[in-house]
Amino acid sequence: MRRVIYAVAVATVAALGLAGCGSDSGDSGGSTELELLVPIYGDKTKPYWEDLVKAFEAENSDVKVKLETQSWDDIYTVMTTKVQNNKPPDILELDAAGPAYASDDLLYKADEIVSPETMKDIEPSFIDSAKIDGQAYGVPTVASTRALFYNEDLFAQAGITAPPKTWDELLAAAKKISALGGGVYGYGMPLGSEEAQAETSIFAYGAGASWEADGKMTIDTPEAAEALTFMKSMIDQKVTQPDPGATDRTPLLDVFIQGKIGMIQGLPPIVGQIKEKNPDLKWAIAPSPTKDGSPSTLGVADYFVGFNKDEDKQDAIKKFLDFFYQQDNYVKFNQNEGFIPATKSGAEAAAANPDLKTFIESLPDAKFYPATNPAWGDTSGAFKSLVGQVQTKPVDDVLKEIQAKADEAGS
Repeated sequence: MRRVIYAVAVATVAALGLAGCGSDSGDSGGSTELELLVPIYGDKTKPYWEDLVKAFEAENSDVKVKLETQSWDDIYTVMTTKVQNNKPPDILELDAAGPAYASDDLLYKADEIVSPETMKDIEPSFIDSAKIDGQAYGVPTVASTRALFYNEDLFAQAGITAPPKTWDELLAAAKKISALGGGVYGYGMPLGSEEAQAETSIFAYGAGASWEADGKMTIDTPEAAEALTFMKSMIDQKVTQPDPGATDRTPLLDVFIQGKIGMIQGLPPIVGQIKEKNPDLKWAIAPSPTKDGSPSTLGVADYFVGFNKDEDKQDAIKKFLDFFYQQDNYVKFNQNEGFIPATKSGAEAAAANPDLKTFIESLPDAKFYPATNPAWGDTSGAFKSLVGQVQTKPVDDVLKEIQAKADEAGS
């Protein structure tokens, strides 16, 4: 699930709107045609959707689905162009940039594009994470939380008997592992430009921080300062890899998979990477440590939205999405992509996979980026470029710089 800045796309929507959006009814030979645009997660994405569309049409001869797949690099530009030409798809899958189109009155509400039964089955925290002014427009497709991956062999060598639950325990464990020497590091802390906002959010949320209040970015807060102060202490005490501010997540995960890092925060797809790249690695997963051990983690999700184009397609949209969320169809989708289901029934089915247990159990306590706020794109970018400076600059100075960028984006 890839997070990118989408402010340009949303701004284009705001400027143009969909007033006078095409009057084509979509009726072709007595059937309704739905245009479906989805991102490509991997090699299995397009075949999955082709099979699902074929199965759906076999059961619903009155609806035809026109499938379009795009890479994550291209889908935002494609959507901007479609909106500029007043030709958005009927159904779009995207990250929180999808629900953000509701700011310009372009979307159906979430409960208008799926049945009450489907809506009831979805984990509420994922619905809530992308609301606009308290109203849900997006229906989550894939979901993910972060959890602590740890090396069981390094734990045993360092005399650590259980994964850490609190920051103090995390620091103590990281010290013992780092003391083993041999190029081994206790904790992997990626604060480079790839995903510094994620690593920072895990710790900040674990201290009770929130990046938004009353529609404004709230970066420079006591809770955030406490989190960054702890992160800085880990760096200062040399229990992380060298130069965290210049370290990106993907290469650092490879170091963990090679067996040279004791602990690192990760996503469900990492399970498959470990099994592929180093099947002999002895590892386990635990909840993300927090300040006092209270459950909290970073959650992310992608969403379906339905565009209301003044055409009689709402029932067809609902019929297709309900078909997608049928348990067998939906669980297969998440298995293909390596994520966890955002539905309760899907989570129950996925619970049979022990590798997903910790992620599934953390769903109710997940906290999310304020990604539907137009200022979040620039704020996230500020985290990526600035937060790594915490290793050489005072915490308060770093937070003030990021806050200034957030305020500028929100003005």
